[in-house]
Amino acid sequence: MDKKPGKTTKYLIILWSLYTFAFVLFIVMMILISHGKMGFIPDFARLENPQSNLASELITEDGELLGKYFIENRSFVDFEELAPHLVDALVATEDVRYYRHSGIDIRSLSRVLVYSVLLGRDEGGGSTLSQQLAKNLFPRDTTVFKTKFGRTGRLAINKFKEWNTGVRLERSYTKNEILSMYLNTVPFGGESIVGIKSASRTFFNTTPDSLTLDQAAVLVGMLKAPTAYNPRINPDRSMVRRNTVINQMVKYGYLEEEVADSVKQVPILVDYNLASHLTGQAMHFRIFLSEFMNNNEPVRPSGTGVLAWERYRRDSMRWANDALYGWINKNFKPDGTQYDLYRDGLKIYTTVNYKMQQYAEEAVEAQMKDYLQPIFFQEKKGRANSPFEDISREEIRQILYRSVRWTDRYKSMAARGVPWDSILMAFDEKVPMQVFSWNGPIDTVMTPMDSIRYMKHILRAGFMAMDPANGHVKAFVGGHNYRYFQYEHVYQGRRQVGSTVKPFLYLLAMQENYSPCQMIPLVPITFPNIIDNKDTTYTPTAPGRNVFAGKMVSLKWGLANSHNWVSAWLFKNFNPQNVITLMRKMGVTSNIDPVPSMIYGTSDISLEEMVGAFNTFSNRGIYVSPVYVSRIEDRYGNLISTFHARESEAISRETAYLMLSLLRNVVDMVGSYRGEFYYGTANRLRGRYQFKGELAGKTGTTQNQSDGWFIGLAPRLTAAAWVGGEDRSIHFDNLVLGSGTNMALPIYGEFLKRVYADSTLGITMEDEFERPLDFFVNMDCPDIMETSSTSEYDEF
Repeated sequence: MDKKPGKTTKYLIILWSLYTFAFVLFIVMMILISHGKMGFIPDFARLENPQSNLASELITEDGELLGKYFIENRSFVDFEELAPHLVDALVATEDVRYYRHSGIDIRSLSRVLVYSVLLGRDEGGGSTLSQQLAKNLFPRDTTVFKTKFGRTGRLAINKFKEWNTGVRLERSYTKNEILSMYLNTVPFGGESIVGIKSASRTFFNTTPDSLTLDQAAVLVGMLKAPTAYNPRINPDRSMVRRNTVINQMVKYGYLEEEVADSVKQVPILVDYNLASHLTGQAMHFRIFLSEFMNNNEPVRPSGTGVLAWERYRRDSMRWANDALYGWINKNFKPDGTQYDLYRDGLKIYTTVNYKMQQYAEEAVEAQMKDYLQPIFFQEKKGRANSPFEDISREEIRQILYRSVRWTDRYKSMAARGVPWDSILMAFDEKVPMQVFSWNGPIDTVMTPMDSIRYMKHILRAGFMAMDPANGHVKAFVGGHNYRYFQYEHVYQGRRQVGSTVKPFLYLLAMQENYSPCQMIPLVPITFPNIIDNKDTTYTPTAPGRNVFAGKMVSLKWGLANSHNWVSAWLFKNFNPQNVITLMRKMGVTSNIDPVPSMIYGTSDISLEEMVGAFNTFSNRGIYVSPVYVSRIEDRYGNLISTFHARESEAISRETAYLMLSLLRNVVDMVGSYRGEFYYGTANRLRGRYQFKGELAGKTGTTQNQSDGWFIGLAPRLTAAAWVGGEDRSIHFDNLVLGSGTNMALPIYGEFLKRVYADSTLGITMEDEFERPLDFFVNMDCPDIMETSSTSEYDEF
């Protein structure tokens, strides 16, 4: 008679049955996962070339990182670019048996099975670095059985998938490659800091190969909980976690105990530099460039609006002639898909010089913060309509209402169906807010309407500098503090150009064989009122005392002193349409009306266009279009596109040099006539800034001092500055404070002072404009005369 099996035998049968079942289940699960039956699983092609959102980088001509475009702020580094103690700290802390397993660590696996599967507790840990990389590249929760298995089942399936992918990664890559891939994809704080390169730059302003031991331990320690162990937010927790990492390195033989004890006494010194579109250098340039490259092909307007058609004409010319304009929509990857500026890891090599950009921003801040803004506040203080002038209260109200409609607060309320009257009531209720100041943000309590009026007080500025020979834009300041002032004043902004238009009138005269010494009567000129088509007349005025009225003055004197009566004389004696034709040849595409008020520069033109046009004088009469990018490479360093200026001969070399001579007088002229003193409107460059050598330029001031301009020409650098209010009714009361000489010229002066002081840039006061061979300009003639006997001075 057979004996019944004993209890021990039964337990062994049950145990082996469970083991066999678990083993078979494991095999089945892995097969199902490998075939994608349990949700997404990357195929071999994706393992060989894992997709990731890689930040595109803007790089200056001198090799500095200017900024990034990113969904996730992620940049790749190779294993050779990692500090050895960074690798040691990572392995000792996250996966000490990393070099001894093939993607699955049996000990970690046992812990996960006991705690997570059998006990239903998510204890974390247990994942090898290969599995963590799999999770970073191919996120969890992609199983198609979410509702059936519940939280524990999903966790188990996801673990199986990570094991599968981890093993396959181990087969496809070396250990070192996996380590670098892991460090390139791990988050150190949301989407703004992804990868060791971004983390090194953000927290310590360094690179992965230059991390010290304690810095490496801090960053490795953050991997467990980026926010909890953030050295900037939680320095005490970060230090404890750092020391834990160092202890792990000692425990597993990566570090001597004496060294560890020394390092643990070192305080954590954070040098925080968070990459953002709202911080750092060239903020407006970075946003401008992304929009410029993402532009679509212009579409013909359906209406008859003049502005719409003018914009369409201008943008169509840019689309056809500028390879960078709309680059994203003109160029495609080898597989036919479109490039993505925020995901494809492009390397965009700009023409901007890092130092010049810094000097330009410093120059704008020096003028606006330390001088111009304080005196503007002082002038407007206590005025009921401040900062507006010359308009009615109803006009002020309409300006403020337009600004209300631009705010996020209004858009949010309007989207919810809140009526206009209720929105206005909300804008008159005090709320906590933060407003801009040059000394840093101000936390305050005020009504949104008052904050709009306050921000209207802040004067705006734009600045651009370019290389005369090749059109490379060296500095681009579209405004200050992009967080508060997002409108860009170099390419996007168009303002009345004032007297900076006058050189083009003089250029036409020079082409008609007039001499800089040509003498004309300084008298008012009257025109028919062709604008209103009425039987009236229009006489341009000339601000100032006009002490030389009735005298004969030279054309060189007229331009140097920017006198409106001289410009009016030229306008009446030459076809204004020919002036516009010349400006078109020199790159000005904005609309210009051939009317008498043209001598005041009433046309709205961008700073970029004016810099390009004036640059023609420096570049021997050849117009070169501004260039912002020299080349673009893909994430692997393959060249995709190169960019060069468009060139065309706009005027002769001799005429260009002749105009340079006239514009040099704007800087150089100093004289007196019968006790009355006169000087070029840009003579401050010689007096206040003590610049030597050859310089030329032109100041510009519009009616009521609404806009101040200065365009400066050095032999190897063309630059311009504009300053004004957000609205034309925001301006200084008088010409002394509101002229281009006082508002814009100092920005150029401060910029050039810094450039000259930096010997590494190679731009000096000894540089000279290139004079055509065998060409002579006679400038040795009187500025002012009593009679019209001028024949001996008319030739050049």
